[in-house]
Amino acid sequence: MAGSGELRAAVIGVGYLGRFHAQKWASLAGCRLVGIADPVPATRAAVAAELGVAAHADWRELLGAVEAVSIATPTPQHHPIAKACLEAGIHVLVEKPITTTVAEAEDLIATAARAGRVLQVGHLERFNSAVRAIEGIVTRPRFIESARLAPFRQRGTDVSVVLDLMIHDIDLIQSIVRSPLRSAEAIGAKVFSDDLDIANARLTFESGCVANVTASRVSLKTERKLRLFEDEAYLSLDLQQKILTVIRKGAAPAVGDLPQVAIDERTYEQGDALLAEIQAFVDSIRGGRAPLVGGAEGRAALETAIRIAALVRGERG
Repeated sequence: MAGSGELRAAVIGVGYLGRFHAQKWASLAGCRLVGIADPVPATRAAVAAELGVAAHADWRELLGAVEAVSIATPTPQHHPIAKACLEAGIHVLVEKPITTTVAEAEDLIATAARAGRVLQVGHLERFNSAVRAIEGIVTRPRFIESARLAPFRQRGTDVSVVLDLMIHDIDLIQSIVRSPLRSAEAIGAKVFSDDLDIANARLTFESGCVANVTASRVSLKTERKLRLFEDEAYLSLDLQQKILTVIRKGAAPAVGDLPQVAIDERTYEQGDALLAEIQAFVDSIRGGRAPLVGGAEGRAALETAIRIAALVRGERG
């Protein structure tokens, strides 16, 4: 548990996403961003100048100088860097996916437990205001449909679209269903990159719930939607616009052949999900409690994502 003084923090990897992490840390009351690390001279120099913090080429120079880190490096570097930080007594917020393999994820979970340090995984959609609004509304989902579409960008193509985009919805769906995965079917294709750019998976859970999950990074539009069906209710979430629509069977008698329905549509503040995520990380450190998205949740999402990617590759021979 951290003391009541300033929490000394750093960001390792300050490219596109890491720069945002650094900005949020610099803005948090009760925290002090003391340094950043990135192997690219121009990248670290720009962020250091913007925020007035020390810049390091080697992240190891931060060990012993900070109490908490955000790790936003390429995925293959997550495991070795996070493990070294945890073993040095540093609390770790690591971007998704937690690691490249399930074995690596399990190793980080065990290391965090031995060190008595918080390990949080950056599944940002958990802090989406529309997602948080459905807590207590969804009771027993029967069918879930998600679509996460984005135009092609070179950034992120070091991993498949399953690990790049779909994993967000895998984590959300598994957190909502809260039931073991029974079976999975998947299909996908390469379009512009050397790995999967579009994929679809059908997930069946032990509870009987079925989820149809689609992710594409070769779309002409950006879309992030989640639809949930359960007995006598339908929920639609626009994760981008922060709109939640709940449709239920109404109490009034039917008019002719048409049943009455109650439609409740709410729009939530755009907010700052990344700031909320980092604040939750700090609260977990200070309060000595488990994070909302810990290592176990990160591992579960990764395991399903790897399974889906393997199924696609098998179909493609």
